[in-house]
Amino acid sequence: MLYWMLVLIAGLLEVVWASSLKHADSLFDWIIVFLLIAISFILLIRSYRKIPMAAAYTVFVGIGTVGTYTTGIYLGESFSAAQIFFLMLLLAGILGMKLFTKESKTQPRGEK
Repeated sequence: MLYWMLVLIAGLLEVVWASSLKHADSLFDWIIVFLLIAISFILLIRSYRKIPMAAAYTVFVGIGTVGTYTTGIYLGESFSAAQIFFLMLLLAGILGMKLFTKESKTQPRGEK
């Protein structure tokens, strides 16, 4: 469960940095964006210790996609009923990947 929490936090950080790209206009802003990107990927990579890479990355990207799209709507970007429908399909796929993927009990080769 801890490793799925890492994926969740990494995905939420992706929403923050992806949504910030449009508004970053100073060196300080870009440093913050870069740090958020680095932290999100470090957390994602850490989750690979117990969660299959394909499942963890799929859920990570899905959280980022759904969260960034929702943030865009909240900030006034246009949307359609068809887009919301397909966003819900994507969300169903993300939940399916999470629910039907088991954490491994052993560490991958090379890990101690």
